[in-house]
Amino acid sequence: MAIDSVYTELITEHSRDKRNRRRVEGATCSHRGVNPSCGDELTLELRVENGIIEDAAFTGAGCAISQASASMMSDLLRGKSVEEAGRLCEKFIGMIKGSVTDEAELEELDEAAALRGVSKMPARVKCAVLPWHTYLAAIET
Repeated sequence: MAIDSVYTELITEHSRDKRNRRRVEGATCSHRGVNPSCGDELTLELRVENGIIEDAAFTGAGCAISQASASMMSDLLRGKSVEEAGRLCEKFIGMIKGSVTDEAELEELDEAAALRGVSKMPARVKCAVLPWHTYLAAIET
């Protein structure tokens, strides 16, 4: 199986899977993000205890890219400190914008690195980064 088809399969799986598309019981933080250019919208909920993200999930609607990105991000951030999660968000945004390209650095993004091809599709960049910007806005409030 070609590597591109593995990435496509992973994106499809995350965009359809409901495991991260839910409300977070006992959420301590919630933030809504909207991409007005295409209509993607999501509400990110987090449960943070002692600076560690115990749970992360989202609700909302949007294209496969935004939904897969939100799901991958939820998986990645669970168990991380708020600061580490912020650093990973910045790294993901850098990957999508083309400023982070080192394969070793991208490994830290785990499955979310599958979205790196979005950087070559300008119309989809905002879709991919919406959840990650939403997290960064959520921790600022």
